[in-house]
Amino acid sequence: MESLFQMITNVVFNANVPLYLIALIGAWALIWWTYDNFKSVIQIIKSILTPYFQPNENKGFVEKYGKWAVITGATDGIGKQYSKELAKHGMNIVLISRTESKLIEVAKEIESMYSVKTKYVAVDFGNGKEIYEKIKEELKSMDIGVLVNNVGRMYDFPDDLDHISEELLWQIININIGAVTMMSRIFIPQMKANQRGMIVNISSGSECQPTPLMTVYASSKVYIRNFTLALRKELEEHNVQVQLVTPMFVQTKMNNYSTSVMKGSILVPDVESYTRSAVFTLGKSSQTNGYWSHGLQYGCMKLVPEFIRTCVSFRMNKKFRDEYYAQQTI
Repeated sequence: MESLFQMITNVVFNANVPLYLIALIGAWALIWWTYDNFKSVIQIIKSILTPYFQPNENKGFVEKYGKWAVITGATDGIGKQYSKELAKHGMNIVLISRTESKLIEVAKEIESMYSVKTKYVAVDFGNGKEIYEKIKEELKSMDIGVLVNNVGRMYDFPDDLDHISEELLWQIININIGAVTMMSRIFIPQMKANQRGMIVNISSGSECQPTPLMTVYASSKVYIRNFTLALRKELEEHNVQVQLVTPMFVQTKMNNYSTSVMKGSILVPDVESYTRSAVFTLGKSSQTNGYWSHGLQYGCMKLVPEFIRTCVSFRMNKKFRDEYYAQQTI
């Protein structure tokens, strides 16, 4: 039986397909394959160069989007740093998270560092539908220009699905899927009416392939990716921008289960460096990994067949689980 390659070769040459046409098809495929896999790095380079070639695009966030930014999951990690970075750019900040004492602390910190106003709303996104009326009521009279859907829930450590409690699984679904959906829906009508606005949805590199031992978490991030890309198309005619941010590993509390991740490296930046870079792409890039080394990682991962990426992620998460158990015995 002849190989698939031989069959294709016979069809091409027996049909007298011109070689230049084959070369054009190959070049076209290579260009888009490279762009799709290394899109984030290309977009970061574009972000750096845009102010030099399009000075009018270098407006401040307040001028482009409005006075207030809402950040969910705002008291730790990437959410807290987004709050600080946007305040640095002159935006007033609405902090939304679960623990009121932490919200008060972060609000005071931001107001002491920057000449901006803050407001906070204490809600637990794990509670699902019941919290959104409170958010609507608290923010109904405010001009919201930027929404950062950052809040997320991970496993405590990588593990088999049947070892994860039902309570935690519902929290992951309510927080990772419910919050990004309902928070966007709350503010879209206002942004459409104002003909301006920015929605930033924080995904994860785990969206890149099926991820054993983080099955539900990784699947929820696939939802965020597809939700964001579809929503961007819906809103572009209303001058409302939607950005997908897909970080790889960052030194945050969410990754405490792994001693190797928390050591940090050029591939695992600290949260301040990561977020500063991610906020730099705001308004300049519609889809980004947020950090140059993350863009390279993501692109290189996509060059590998999905079944291999799945096997590698399985082995990696087994290692992380072992690290977690080792910490418990100390």
